[in-house]
Amino acid sequence: MTENELSKVVFDAGLKIHKKLGAGLFEHVYEECLFYELSKTGLWIERQKLFPIIYEDLKIENAFRLDIIIENKLILEIKTVDYINSTHKAQLLTYLKMTDCKLGLLLNFQSDVFKNGVTRMVNHL
Repeated sequence: MTENELSKVVFDAGLKIHKKLGAGLFEHVYEECLFYELSKTGLWIERQKLFPIIYEDLKIENAFRLDIIIENKLILEIKTVDYINSTHKAQLLTYLKMTDCKLGLLLNFQSDVFKNGVTRMVNHL
């Protein structure tokens, strides 16, 4: 599947979860539900995946952790905040660059309308 096709699968799963649970829960609840829904698709999915960073001659193990990565193509960053700010976007863009993934989604389950809480970030797509 392409990154865009994967993002559609994620959006549909997120919408289903948001309709059923609404806003107001902790991030880990939405992450767990999203992982559960996506696991039904047969896609390769990892949660809380740790990555190292290489800086010159220094290797920093476990430098950052992805909420969810799908097929080594799409990164999901789960939030439950009043609004997505520039720090959230910078975080995801850095993750995209560090992993060489092309597409990431910020999914803010705090939003009253799920689609308004979804932000797409691209890295040379």
